[in-house]
Amino acid sequence: METQKELTLLSNEELLTKYSKTRELSVKQELVMRYVYIVKSIAIQMRDIYVSFAQIEDIINEGVLVIMNALDKFDADKNVKFETYISKRIKGMVIDMARKQDWIPRSVRKNARDIDEVTTKLYNELGRYPTPNEVAKSLNISVEKYQDIQGKTTLYNVLSLDAVLDEGSENKKTVYLPSRDEDEQPELQCLKKESSEIIVEGIKSLKENEQLVISMYYVEELNMKQIAEVLQVSEPRVSQIHANAVKKLKIYLQKAYGEEIK
Repeated sequence: METQKELTLLSNEELLTKYSKTRELSVKQELVMRYVYIVKSIAIQMRDIYVSFAQIEDIINEGVLVIMNALDKFDADKNVKFETYISKRIKGMVIDMARKQDWIPRSVRKNARDIDEVTTKLYNELGRYPTPNEVAKSLNISVEKYQDIQGKTTLYNVLSLDAVLDEGSENKKTVYLPSRDEDEQPELQCLKKESSEIIVEGIKSLKENEQLVISMYYVEELNMKQIAEVLQVSEPRVSQIHANAVKKLKIYLQKAYGEEIK
């Protein structure tokens, strides 16, 4: 059994291999210390989701437990980086906590429904997707107020759109690169950005029909068939719009976070 000092000289990959064979507690503890920065990074990035019911320390503590559990289940033979493996599970843990808290304010749900109802009504009347000005006028609010509502609604959909961030992550270079020197951890640069604002801007960059489909799918939780009925288009067309929107968001977010796009 190596001493703690000897363990610190091993690479992350060597430690993971060693733990998978020996299950030594000292190795597990060293690995947790190596990867706890990912928990802190995600806790800060997702703080807008849990700020109403938990403290960042609570999320970090829960995240450490996720790492410990993941170490026992991780299979390196599946060709998935451990950083990616635990990142998904930590995000999933935050999302599960938020869902159990029924954290989305009623006002946000109502505003989202009102906008969707008016947008659908105008679409049926005009035969095309209404502009933000037309929707705002119909709601009897200013365009600025409409955009503010849209921004807040989008902010509270971060957990639903989290899949966009993770989609295909096993097939691309991850931004999480373990290092004992925090100054060398590139993901810490992301903490200087407001994650929610980036996602809001990303959705605003979509076409109006794409925003509408994203809203119905992730906010109202309608399926493709139901959305097709509301928009009076074919189900394949809705799937196409959704796929295009997700692809654009993925690219937008990758660029925003400085990731390599493949």
